[in-house]
Amino acid sequence: MSDSEHTKVAVLGLGAMGLPMATRLAGAFTVTGYDPMPASREKASKTGLTCAPTAVDAAADAGIVLLAVRDAAQVEDVLFGDDGIAPALAPGAVVVMTSTVGMDAVASWTGRLGDLDVALVDAPLSGGPVRAGEGDLLIVVGADPSALDTARPVLERLASTLMVVGSKAGDGQAMKTVNQLLCGVHIAAAAEALALADALGLDQLRALAALETGAASSFMLSNRGPRMVKGYDGDVDVLSRLDIFVKDLGIVGKAARTAGLAAPVAAAAEQLFLLGQTQGLGIADDSSVIRVVAPQRRTAAGDADGGDTDGTETTR
Repeated sequence: MSDSEHTKVAVLGLGAMGLPMATRLAGAFTVTGYDPMPASREKASKTGLTCAPTAVDAAADAGIVLLAVRDAAQVEDVLFGDDGIAPALAPGAVVVMTSTVGMDAVASWTGRLGDLDVALVDAPLSGGPVRAGEGDLLIVVGADPSALDTARPVLERLASTLMVVGSKAGDGQAMKTVNQLLCGVHIAAAAEALALADALGLDQLRALAALETGAASSFMLSNRGPRMVKGYDGDVDVLSRLDIFVKDLGIVGKAARTAGLAAPVAAAAEQLFLLGQTQGLGIADDSSVIRVVAPQRRTAAGDADGGDTDGTETTR
């Protein structure tokens, strides 16, 4: 048995990203998962993943604890809440924080964990659930080199691109904040562009196919664009909730203000996602932001390969 197979890893948070990461890691390590939602634990168990009844039980004997939670408040609760795991962690353990939570509380977490001889590796990631399950994520890391050495086998199992951006926890959050500025703006811009194509009488799928071949192309356009068009005809699978970008662009705005930097384009994109949340789209896929710009499609959808469209209005 290899050394990695002896490494015990706890994955706390078995949602859209946590579960595929846990199953990916289970192919190389001894993994125990935990999620506060019984349905999530049941779903994880059906994949063959071992689940613990509490977060403390999952983390108590783990050398590496990977957090896949929503926001800073959940990180605080998982680590230091009434049922927090920090006191149960063994000296020398490493906590790998994969969520986008902003920089504000990272120094406090690092200090309090350090008092327990536990290190924090700040490793926010990008790529979505499918790529998480394939080990094809982008992970940006800020961490003490010795802590990173301990966590590196786990991170390399999950990432096709592992980029160390700094030597302290918080540097990863800073880099992910920059990343999320671009991601949020690109999704908002893709929504406006496809809404405009429709308003001008163009078939959205053919417009998308044309845009993808030129200088206007982007990952978010290609990834979210088809779901934006499909969303007019019915619900799409939720791969990334709209309210995630309410959170993330809020982090961007706060970071920019703290740095004394104007970020008007990011602020405009944030307002678009906020409007979506107030309209009840917070738990919908983030591609549904197009419905904030244009609640209904004006023209019938054709085929991207050249099928005709009759130009008539659609009803919903």
